[in-house]
Amino acid sequence: MKQPLLLFVFLLVTATTVTAQRKVSELMLSYDTQISTGSAEPKMADAFDGSVTTVYIKGNMSRSEMTSALFSSAIIHDAKTGSAVALREVSGQKLLIRMTAENWAEKNRKYDGIVFSNTTESKVIAGYKCTKATATMKDGSTFVVYYTSDIIPENREYDYMFKNLNGLPLEWELVQGKLKIKYTLSKINLNPIPVSRFDIPKSGYRELTYEESKKTNSN
Repeated sequence: MKQPLLLFVFLLVTATTVTAQRKVSELMLSYDTQISTGSAEPKMADAFDGSVTTVYIKGNMSRSEMTSALFSSAIIHDAKTGSAVALREVSGQKLLIRMTAENWAEKNRKYDGIVFSNTTESKVIAGYKCTKATATMKDGSTFVVYYTSDIIPENREYDYMFKNLNGLPLEWELVQGKLKIKYTLSKINLNPIPVSRFDIPKSGYRELTYEESKKTNSN
């Protein structure tokens, strides 16, 4: 009797784990942004503060948008080919930058080899229980991320930084220069995403190659 009982308990635990983890192919995520900085870069803080980051995922396609009062940007990524398109609008200037899979990997190279280590701490964000993890990058720098294992996107490539995270990031804080940028999930929607969300504009944008965009950013 012991073996059938043990088998039943194992199957029950396994079924509970599978039920708790919901893999989804489509979802929308909206994150609020908070900025912490010294007085040295107030203009940059004003550009980011109060901005909203929205992520759309549908199958292999993903679109990440950031909007604020001073600028907007979006990245459309195809996990199947590895290619991406960046859209930027600042001061009325609209740029479209195409990236090959190699360009995309180069752009995100600093996140290669990132390691996530769980802690014993947790908290609830937007109704989801989240585990606190410390992310260690290859340069030795670290940041904290809270993630849930309740929902896991089938497309793990939608965010290069978190593609090896065992769940969905709901809150994290990054340091860029003297700025600390904190992202916190404010809304999640599991309804189908229109295919048109991932359309590439055919006009209205000045198109640059990835190499040209790097020269522009260095000026």
